Amino acid sequence: MATLKRVKKGSYHVVPHSKGWAVKKSGATRASGVYATQKEAEKNAKTSAKQLKTELFIHSKSGKIRERNSYGKDPHPPKG
Repeated sequence: MATLKRVKKGSYHVVPHSKGWAVKKSGATRASGVYATQKEAEKNAKTSAKQLKTELFIHSKSGKIRERNSYGKDPHPPKG
C-alpha cells in the first residue's frame, strides 16, 4: 500500500484483509485488529483515531482511499 507512506504518521487506515477488514496504523506492517465487516473495523478505528487525535482513512475494496476524517488538529482546515 504505497498510499500509507504519503499520509501523516500515526493515522489509522481501514483496509481490505484476507479475513475481512483490518485496522492498521500508518507505517505498521501488522494490523492492530481484523474484523469481519468494514463497519466493525471503522467503528474501532474511529475510536482509536479520536483518542489519539489523528486522522482516519477508509479504503475501498480496491485499496483506494474513499473517505478521510480528521479527529485532531486538521492539517487542512476549511477556510471561512
